[in-house]
Amino acid sequence: MTTSKTSFIRSTVMALIAGALLLLAIIGSTLYLVYQTQRYAEGATTSRRVRSTAADLLLTVQKAETSQRGYLLTTDTAFVEAFRQASADMISKELTFEDAISNNPFIKVDLAQLQKLVTSKVAELRQTLDLAEAGRRDEAMDVVRGGLGRTQMSEIESVLQGVIDAGDARIADQVASQVRMAGILRVVTICGAIAIASLLVGVVLIISRYVKEIQDAQAELGEMNASLEGRVHERTEDLMQANQEIQRYAYIVTHDLRAPLVNIMGFTAELDGALNAIHSYFRAEASDQGNVSEDVRNQARLAVEEDLPEAIGFIRSSTRKMDGLINAILKISRDGRRPLQPEPVDLGAVVRTSGEAVQHQIDEADGRLDVSVNVKDLVSDRFSIEQVIGNLFDNAVKYREPTRPLELSVKAFPINRFKIGIDISDNGRGIAPEDHERVFELFRRSGTQDKSGEGIGLAHVRSLVRNMGGDIKVKSELGKGTTFMIRLPHDLSQFVRSTGQ
Repeated sequence: MTTSKTSFIRSTVMALIAGALLLLAIIGSTLYLVYQTQRYAEGATTSRRVRSTAADLLLTVQKAETSQRGYLLTTDTAFVEAFRQASADMISKELTFEDAISNNPFIKVDLAQLQKLVTSKVAELRQTLDLAEAGRRDEAMDVVRGGLGRTQMSEIESVLQGVIDAGDARIADQVASQVRMAGILRVVTICGAIAIASLLVGVVLIISRYVKEIQDAQAELGEMNASLEGRVHERTEDLMQANQEIQRYAYIVTHDLRAPLVNIMGFTAELDGALNAIHSYFRAEASDQGNVSEDVRNQARLAVEEDLPEAIGFIRSSTRKMDGLINAILKISRDGRRPLQPEPVDLGAVVRTSGEAVQHQIDEADGRLDVSVNVKDLVSDRFSIEQVIGNLFDNAVKYREPTRPLELSVKAFPINRFKIGIDISDNGRGIAPEDHERVFELFRRSGTQDKSGEGIGLAHVRSLVRNMGGDIKVKSELGKGTTFMIRLPHDLSQFVRSTGQ
């Protein structure tokens, strides 16, 4: 196993180990934060129950007192029945309150003192009602005027209101802690995503460095010496093994990376054939003391002047192609992980700015741009929308029909209160029906390949649109034109909240 291969495997294994450790750290942090959030939620629930039972008990005591006052003022027996019902309810309310307060160590109250106050208050209320029912209403009123009941009620209200206030404070504290834990969880998630993206960049750099080593190995094939055939065989075998490993690894990322490697392997074989011709020349020259046949000489010269440069050129072109594909994958990955930033967007201004960027090309095509924007109060990610519209404008200009003036139009309209539509149309050369879905795939292009590009533009557009919670479709007819139909949320901030982004 060569040193470069060993280094590549070691670097890859280290990257995988780092990724596993990073993933474990993210999972551990997330579980801990979720546990803390749950604990705070349970604390808030317990405090809310204490507050609720305290309020219920206070309301029941007040209801009993109100019934007493009503009967003393009106002698309506309905108030007596209401008092009896409140007195009966008060027992269960006290038990419920005592159970709730015993399960919450953060709120303190003297239960014995409270029970004594409630019992005394109920006795005072029952005494006045008994006197009133016995026809001794004046004596009952004297008891009320004595102020004992008012003092008792004031003390009960003070204790229970204190519990209510403490419960409110505890609930607010628990909710604030929940919000803080949620914020930390969000930061951990974002940092984890950034770390994973950085790790991916590192892996791609390892691949790029290994590819460069392959290029260097190809350059070494140009060095001629007496043992050229053996060295070429050795280098070719190493190169083929390296190519096979790269193909297996690259297929995990995308099968399109295999095509440049296949070209490298093919032209390596052509290099081998050219080198055989050169070897035959040197062998003939050595055996015939310089009397080399013209045919052998011509084959060697053809290999040096044409075959070798052509093969090396194709090999270099293929490696550049692979580098471009890797960079394209990184771009799609990076934009897909970029946090969305919902903000008010003037869609008309964005369209006009994007149009100005290609206006000189539209003018060169004797064309025009028609804009009709009927969308107000749009909240979206400005950068993503600019990228989408800019890419589609570039495509319209690039794939225009040269035999007629370019006509480019943008229509934006509300579909309903939650969604808007953006239709971008042109009268270009169009897209075949069988390619309507294919054009959105990474590294896939439609029609005659007479324009430069890697085939990532529309894949990038779809990635951006879907990242914003929308979708994009195409309607096209060969020779007539194309319409890209974009559907987006009217308020991206609601989509972000609902998905937790």
